[in-house]
Amino acid sequence: MKTIYICTDSITGIFSAVHEAWKDRRREGASGIAIRGSVEPELFCEYREIGENEGKAEAVERMILTNLGRNVYRHIYYAALSRDEEKGEAILGTLLAARKLRQPRRIMEHLGSPAVEKVFELSRSVGNEAHLLTGFVRFRELENGILFSDITPKNQVLPCLGAHFQERFPMENWMIRDKNRGMFVVHEAGKRWVLVQEDPGVRGDEGFLHLSDQEETMQALWREFCDTIAIRERENPRCQRTHLPLRFRPNMTEFAGECGIDNFAK
Repeated sequence: MKTIYICTDSITGIFSAVHEAWKDRRREGASGIAIRGSVEPELFCEYREIGENEGKAEAVERMILTNLGRNVYRHIYYAALSRDEEKGEAILGTLLAARKLRQPRRIMEHLGSPAVEKVFELSRSVGNEAHLLTGFVRFRELENGILFSDITPKNQVLPCLGAHFQERFPMENWMIRDKNRGMFVVHEAGKRWVLVQEDPGVRGDEGFLHLSDQEETMQALWREFCDTIAIRERENPRCQRTHLPLRFRPNMTEFAGECGIDNFAK
């Protein structure tokens, strides 16, 4: 009978489920991982709920880094951040496939394996979105001096952005909110970034978003600058969408309001 380990949609949750599946040492195909809330019951399957366990997750992380290397760990980590509901199954399948290789550190070269191919594609999708957002994130200065930004990504890319902007702004207080998931990455000046879950009871309350006077002035100047340098005669919407996809624009300062900056990027 196949055993399905049901876990939370988080790095810790998925790695905890991998730990349990690995400990049981079942043959390939005899176990699987499903994300809580996306389980479709199947015949002849046993379902086990797995809670988040930091110790087990850290053990899996050490195992991957030690036996498969940092490159493979990066692919698996990025795949775990994907919105794909089958990511847990692909991650477990990749690890089980690596166990049978003489050179397990080269597992990501074995794209003939459906699980490995899936992990590779998910990793690339998350990495591409995170890379784009490092350029499209727009911070606003609040009254209290904190730099704040909203994003609406497809995947859970906050950990990727946290690492990036910690290097760029190590001595600034800043926050980035994932509006789709109600999560924040928060950085206090001189410290390491952390992930924070938004309180469902106050979710959607924008009362804390009071911009500083200087911020409102700078936003107006920035929009005027973008509008001024635009050349209407050379408007090219198709090329513009290549450089600035439509889904990123609602959170970008230069596309806010009624300034009509539709040909900023050509």
